[in-house]
Amino acid sequence: MSVRILYFAGLREAFGCPGENLDLPAAVSNVGALRALLVAQGRDLLASAKNLRCAVNQEMAAADTPVADGDEVAFFPPVTGG
Repeated sequence: MSVRILYFAGLREAFGCPGENLDLPAAVSNVGALRALLVAQGRDLLASAKNLRCAVNQEMAAADTPVADGDEVAFFPPVTGG
């Protein structure tokens, strides 16, 4: 299964890229497992970021939201403006 990962705001800056395509192992079937996989691969900021938000196919998602082949998964910290 392959997904498109997008990083926004400080995550984009910290990782030095706006996103990546990732082939997932069969054990990764939801957002929480995907986040754990990314942390295990060295993206430690995903573990420690306060109030991290996630969306799957542009819909807000929780840790137990399923991830399927071809999905777009976005991670972003809360952003304020003014």
